[in-house]
Amino acid sequence: MNHDFQPPIETHSRKRRGGIKLRVWLYLGLAVLLAVPLFFRPTVTLTEAHSSPEEGALTSSVPEIRREVLSGEIAPGDTLTALLGGYFTPQEIHQLGQESKSIFSLSRICAGQPYKICLADDEFERFEYDIDSEEQLFISRNSDGFAIERADIPYTITTATVSGVIETSLFEAVTATGENSVLAMNLADIFAWDIDFILDIRKGDSFQALIEKRFREGEPAGYGRILAAEFANRGKTFPAVLFTDGDRRPDYYSADGQSLRKAFLKAPLSFTRISSGYTMRRLHPITKTWKAHPAIDYAAPIGTPVKTVGDGTVTQKGYKKGNGYYLKIRHFGGYETMYLHLSRFAKGIRKGSRVSQGQRIAYVGSSGMSTGPHLDFRMRKNGAPVNPQRIKAPSIAPVSADNMDKFKAEATTILAKLGDQTIRLAAETNSDAPRRQN
Repeated sequence: MNHDFQPPIETHSRKRRGGIKLRVWLYLGLAVLLAVPLFFRPTVTLTEAHSSPEEGALTSSVPEIRREVLSGEIAPGDTLTALLGGYFTPQEIHQLGQESKSIFSLSRICAGQPYKICLADDEFERFEYDIDSEEQLFISRNSDGFAIERADIPYTITTATVSGVIETSLFEAVTATGENSVLAMNLADIFAWDIDFILDIRKGDSFQALIEKRFREGEPAGYGRILAAEFANRGKTFPAVLFTDGDRRPDYYSADGQSLRKAFLKAPLSFTRISSGYTMRRLHPITKTWKAHPAIDYAAPIGTPVKTVGDGTVTQKGYKKGNGYYLKIRHFGGYETMYLHLSRFAKGIRKGSRVSQGQRIAYVGSSGMSTGPHLDFRMRKNGAPVNPQRIKAPSIAPVSADNMDKFKAEATTILAKLGDQTIRLAAETNSDAPRRQN
């Protein structure tokens, strides 16, 4: 036996390769075991992983718009250029004035009216202007130039009942209730055809009114309509109900449907004091002679507006030594009124001018033979002097027959809100009796 026999080298190599393969398979199995958990981890996309930082960066890069509102009142002499010249070129101001004419002429902006200029980062955004107590104007830019609009002022409205007793004047009685004196003027306007609030008022007279109070952005903003009112004067009560008769404008009517409007107002100017009454014998303060004074003198400060008591035509305008500056107006039915000792005439008043009841025609003065500022008011009928306080002027049209039943129902309801002392509908409105003429 040959003990020197050696195994072939080929057999040994085959065993080594078999061991290497086994180790490879073991490593592969281990790698698979380690990789399996990776397939069960929550999936996060690349987009999601980077979205939050990017969004935060974008948010923080957008600057906040700085807004500012400049508010005030139009000052005397203010123009569109004075208000907006800092934001527009002269050419743009001209363009704005032209575009606004058909909506609201900017030359009509009035001293004392409130306005706002709204800015965004110091750049013009919007102009707001109160045309009056009912409407406002809005101006802003658009791609074609300007957007111009007028709209009703948004108010919150509540109703309230106000009442008072006269001690010295209607002004005092109204303000004593905590209300604004504007309400006194509004009440006087309603009853201006029946009551001369200069001559007729007496201590103990009283009033009641159902009024609308306005609020704007939570703040008091004056008065709306007076829905109903009554005024007790010298033992007689005058009721007034606001009513819209079909297509007519809203107006005030007595409890039986008669219009409170009449051919003549009771006085040619508002709240002053009476200085000399109608008399056919008076000692003239300058000539010291006794002569007729078929007129009423209303003492008032120079510049107090004078209004015509009725529709008519100006027949004389001029100056005379005794009368000073004066006007004469012809009315229907042979009536004439004269206004003497004026300081000046209202714009547009000339001989031949047509004037409307309540229109401003002149201003109180002390021209001519006058001892102080006052209005000398006279009335004639067919050339003969008459006492203006005794004129029984006819009313204009009452509530129409078609709407009388509706008026009665509304009047009953609204007058009841004034309280137990309020006058009720006249007895004749509930019967076939003819309507009372005021």
